[in-house]
Amino acid sequence: MDKKPKEESEAKKEEKKKDVKEKKGSKKVSETHKEKEVKEEVKEEVKEIEKAEEEKTEAEAKPVKAHKKEAGMMGLLHIYSSKNNTILHLTDITGAETIAIKSGGQIVKSQREESSPYAAMQAATQIVAAMNEKGITGIHIKVRAPGGHNGPKYPGKGVQAAIRAISRSGVQIGRIEDVTPIPYGGCRMKGGKRGRRV
Repeated sequence: MDKKPKEESEAKKEEKKKDVKEKKGSKKVSETHKEKEVKEEVKEEVKEIEKAEEEKTEAEAKPVKAHKKEAGMMGLLHIYSSKNNTILHLTDITGAETIAIKSGGQIVKSQREESSPYAAMQAATQIVAAMNEKGITGIHIKVRAPGGHNGPKYPGKGVQAAIRAISRSGVQIGRIEDVTPIPYGGCRMKGGKRGRRV
C-alpha cells in the first residue's frame, strides 16, 4: 500500500523537473532571441555612425565654394517728375535703347491726378512687369525735375512713390542720381527787371 503513493509522488516529481527544464529552455531561447535583436540594433547604429563620419570627411575634403548670386541684366530708369506729371522711361544700361515708357497720365483719367503718388506707383509696377519680361534684375535710377532757368529745382511728389514701389517689387536698385539741369548764367530768367509782381 505504501509503495503506490511513493511511485506516484516520484512520477510527479519527474514531471515537475521536466516542466522546469522546458521552461528554462524556453527562457534561454527567448533570451537569445532578444540578444540577437539587440546586437542587430547595435550594428545598425554603428553603420549609421560610420556613414555620418564618412560624409563629414568627404565634405571637409571638398573645397567650399562661395555662393554667388547670378548677376542679371542691369537697366537704367529715368524718372521725370514735375507738378503736372510723372514719366518713367526704362532703357538699357547705355541709355540708347528704350524698353518701356509709362507715365501718370496713362494711369488716371483726370488731369489733376497725373502727378499723384498713386499714378506714379501704378506706372512703376507696369515698368517692373516690363523689366521681368526682358530679364532685367537691377536698375540704376536717374531722377530729374524740370530745372533749368524757369523750372523748379525739386522733383514732384511722384518720385518717392515710384522708387518705393520698385524697391518693394524685389528689383535691385544700384545708384540713385539727381540729373536735374542746372543753369549756369545763360538765358535771362522770366519776370522782368523788377521780378514777378504778386
